[in-house]
Formats: sequence, C-alpha cells, structure tokens
Amino acid sequence: MKLQLATWPDIEAWLNDHDDIVIPIGSTEQHGPNGLIGTDALCPEIIAGGMSEQGALIGPTLSIGMAQHHLAFPGSITLKPTTLIAVVCDVVRSLAVQGFRRFFFLNGHGGNIATVQAAFAEIWAENSLAGRGSGLDLRLVNWFEGARVRKLSRELFGDAEGSHATPSEVSLTWHAYPEAARDVPMAPERAPTGTIRDARDYRKTFPDGRIGSNPALASAEHGMRLYDAALADAMDAWREFVAD
Repeated sequence: MKLQLATWPDIEAWLNDHDDIVIPIGSTEQHGPNGLIGTDALCPEIIAGGMSEQGALIGPTLSIGMAQHHLAFPGSITLKPTTLIAVVCDVVRSLAVQGFRRFFFLNGHGGNIATVQAAFAEIWAENSLAGRGSGLDLRLVNWFEGARVRKLSRELFGDAEGSHATPSEVSLTWHAYPEAARDVPMAPERAPTGTIRDARDYRKTFPDGRIGSNPALASAEHGMRLYDAALADAMDAWREFVAD
C-alpha cells in the first residue's frame, strides 16, 4: 500500500496491526550525460513500488537531498544538511504522533547517509535529554549496497560501475522509464576518479558529472535484472526490520 494513494481510514486500519513504514529518500542532482536528474530519488521509489506489492506501507519519496556538490550542473537542487535533518525529523515526528514506531528509510544517494544518520541522532538525543525513551526504531538502508545488487553490478559492469552516474542506477531508471534511454558517447569511456569538495571543484574535476563510471553500458534489460536483485535485497532487509 502507498500512503499517498490511501485514505486516512486505511492508515488507521494499518496501525491497528502494524507500526512500520518505508520511506524512500534520494536526491535531485545531475547524473552525467545520459542519467536522469531524478535518478537517486527514482531508484528507491521504483524499488519501494515493488515492496508495496509485497505488503509494505510506502510513504512519499523525499526527493531532494544533500547535494551541494552538484550545484554547478544545471537542474541540481540541494537542501543544506541542517534543512534535511529538520525534514527527516519532522516526517518522523509527524508519523510517530499517530502511532508509527518503526521507520525504514530506503536511500538512493550516498550524500544523504551522514545527514540522515545525524537526524536519527537528533531524534534520540531530543528524547534522552528529556529523560524519556523515544520508542522509535530508525533504520537507513542503501539500495545500492545490497549483496545481490553489488554482485550483479560487478558481473555486468566491473570497474566501470564507478561511484557516480553508475550504469547500475541509470539502468534501473531506464527499466522503469524506457523512454528515457539514450545513446550518448562518453569521453573518456570510463570517467576519472578522485575526491570532491564544493560545487565548483566538482565541475572542474569531473566536467561531465561522472566519477569513475561508464554509464554508456546501461540498458533497460540490465535494469530489469537489477530491479529484481534490489527488490529481493530490500525485502530481506525490511522483513528483518519488522521481525526485530
């Protein structure tokens, strides 16, 4: 079930027997010459759609994340870390008031990890300082780190997977949106690797937006296999989470 396609009585009925919710979270940022700007939000949203068909309640996607280093590329949008912390905290607090206790954040953007973990720490600290327990279980799962996904990505792309604008994430979005697939030459075929700081440094060091990747290897067919792998990984993690 998807929260946005449910009514409040549907959710009230859910809370009679459950206290968990899956929240996809990602980013709106450039993904190289052939990747969609919404890739990091679309990937967890696509996977969560499959989870909803297998019994999970899915919340609305938090589609803007911590992406300041991409701002030199048109179309990228960021929240400051403090803003993203506030958004995550307010989403959790809103649902906790209604009786939700377990929050499974399915993440598609590496740049969110530290900030979302900081939001969790903020929630727990708030309760600790007030001398009470939060009663909340907060978990962040990165779809791209699932065992099946990592194994399949190595098999399909090897070292050309890279770390940004990867053929795996591009393939997954093309599986869901085949009309978005496009043939764009990459020069060099595999992008360089290195570190980044601010937006200007990123654009200077990686002028087409890729880091270590060759997304020209992406295909909708690969995306279908990656979707199956990612859904299986996510369902394993979610079942473990709700069983704890």
